[in-house]
Amino acid sequence: MTSKHLIALDLDGTLLTDDKKISSRSKQAIAQAKAEGHLVAISTGRPVRASIQYYRELGLNTPMVNFNGAFVHHPDVSAFGSYHTPLDLKTAKAVIETCEAFQVSNIMVEVIDDFYLRYKDELFVEAFTAGRNPIDYGNLLTLLKDSPTSVLIHPQENQSDSLRNLLQESHAEVIEQRVWGAPWSIIEIIRAGVNKAVGLKRIADYYGIPKDRIIAFGDEDNDLEMLEYAGAGVAMGNAIPSLKTTANFVTGTNEEDGIADYLEEALNLAVK
Repeated sequence: MTSKHLIALDLDGTLLTDDKKISSRSKQAIAQAKAEGHLVAISTGRPVRASIQYYRELGLNTPMVNFNGAFVHHPDVSAFGSYHTPLDLKTAKAVIETCEAFQVSNIMVEVIDDFYLRYKDELFVEAFTAGRNPIDYGNLLTLLKDSPTSVLIHPQENQSDSLRNLLQESHAEVIEQRVWGAPWSIIEIIRAGVNKAVGLKRIADYYGIPKDRIIAFGDEDNDLEMLEYAGAGVAMGNAIPSLKTTANFVTGTNEEDGIADYLEEALNLAVK
């Protein structure tokens, strides 16, 4: 058997097809990798509530990276620990004040798996809450009492660049910014120094897996550090150009079973 590898899977645009499903071929390849002794972990920008169903569908028993590394935990094994790296509350409120000055379309503040919304918006709720209701709506500067895991900003059209530039000038040393692509233009703010690679390293250290036996798949800028950290950083065929340049390998798209293609060949899987 090939030496035990740790396989890190981003969700949107990577493991998931465009209709947010796991293809049967991807599922089969992942199941075979697990059967042959490899470890498979989800590493996503999503909160737990919006990723746990895929974790269960794949039958995983590994820690999970959520919020791009701001929350790392094992859904079923408390002995792994729970690692939460939130934004400083004062910094979060300063970011929210800037957004209020810009009169952005909406702001969502996450505190692990609880969340608050600036405005009630049914489309936004449907897209981002995974069937859960916010703790509250309204003035986030008043509602927010705890240091948040992340702040999601939905800017108005053509606002994103100017808002991102101002946030960078004002808070560059204490925040990380990520951008979500279509169909939503979202700016995500998390604590500086937090990324998927930090979470993945924690999992690799827990299992004693060296970097050269880590395979990581991704498609967006929030996957950059993870692909750089992994011994084999694999960009999807639909990945942004900068990620393809950084990656060690480029595979097929999320609609073409790119994950299965790579795993079957790299791990010499005995796929039936």
